[in-house]
Amino acid sequence: MSSGQQGRGRRRLTATEVDLEVVRQRALLVGTGIGTRSVEVAEESLAELARLTDTAGADAVEIVLQRRDHPDSRTYIGKGKAEELRESVKALDIDVVIFDDELSPAQQRNLEKIFEVDVVDRVALILDIFAQHAASQEGMLQVELAQLRYQMPRLRGRGGVLSQQGGGIGTRGPGETQLEVDRRRIQRRVARLERDLSELVRKRGTQRKARMKIPMPNVALVGYTNAGKSTVLNRITEADVLVENRLFSTLDPTTRRLRLSGGEIVLVSDTVGFVRRLPHQLVEAFRSTLEEVADADLLLHIVDAGAADIIGQVAAVRAVLTAVGASDLPEFMVINKTDTVDDATIAEVRRMLPDATTVSALTGEGIPDLLELIATQLRSVSNVVVLGVPYARGDVLASLHREGEVLVEVHEAEQVRVQVRISEAAAGRFAEFRIP
Repeated sequence: MSSGQQGRGRRRLTATEVDLEVVRQRALLVGTGIGTRSVEVAEESLAELARLTDTAGADAVEIVLQRRDHPDSRTYIGKGKAEELRESVKALDIDVVIFDDELSPAQQRNLEKIFEVDVVDRVALILDIFAQHAASQEGMLQVELAQLRYQMPRLRGRGGVLSQQGGGIGTRGPGETQLEVDRRRIQRRVARLERDLSELVRKRGTQRKARMKIPMPNVALVGYTNAGKSTVLNRITEADVLVENRLFSTLDPTTRRLRLSGGEIVLVSDTVGFVRRLPHQLVEAFRSTLEEVADADLLLHIVDAGAADIIGQVAAVRAVLTAVGASDLPEFMVINKTDTVDDATIAEVRRMLPDATTVSALTGEGIPDLLELIATQLRSVSNVVVLGVPYARGDVLASLHREGEVLVEVHEAEQVRVQVRISEAAAGRFAEFRIP
């Protein structure tokens, strides 16, 4: 979000002291519940908008819900309501007004003229949060690409028209407007970002092919933002991924190894959290990253036991999974954060998600059962084969123990007869040792 009244709350600097105190913006949040959403759903969406606002670095000073069936074409909320909110903006010393829905460029410009402060919508707010949290080169390129695609249709009305005229015969003319210059500059930058991202995607594809030569089952953690995916990853793999009680604290994928009870090694990947109405610009920009979820052998769908609208959050996650081609993968629902709610709440969540398993990644409760479920599922999709491995090929035996689950190992005169559960792709690498 752009900075508002930057001077408020800042200490006077001295020659020996520099105070870089961060000044948080004062925000007015506006929701309408347009469409078929109930009052309860509209209120929950606004509560989520408040959490997003806090994550972005602003304070929600006032929250307004105006029930409407259809948006006003000029101001989204109607002229009368806009005039009413203008008085609130002045009285509460508001820096930015944030709408819970996506505004058209014209609506945004009209509202900024009325309020005389910055106006942003839910899309811009989420884009801003992603921009703050992106850490890897690919993540930063993806966020910038999404922001530019969002800004492109909003160029008109930003700044005056600057005609560039020549100073001599044959050079005079209307020249280019600043709008045209800005649009072409953004188009060039978008093209450059798309090329850079394509190169990163190509490199990741090469790395993925290299990994597939030594195939390991892949488990992807998916879920609504702040459901506790990173904490689950840390708990089951003893990783040290950053965990924060904030929305979108994880943007860049993280992969760790997990050794199951049978000795098999699997890869577990943490992914970006999803949210209702995730901006399509972000889905498109992060598509190459999200599509890696579609390569997983199993999805662990992490759900926050204390969430106010669990079914809505599950639906939002599955909508994104469908968009990236991962909707048909095997999925385990995992109700996390059971340590934060009472037994009655857990029972109600179990009623809504009867096939889910319950855990507390923070305390470790339920984690052993979850690991056994993962092992059982992955073994069910693996082949059981019998191999005869010569004693001289100890490297093959070591690979079988590393990549699969050795069920039976019998030492014969000239070889070791091994019954092993292993993925179909890995089994092909040991075809020469296979016993019919």
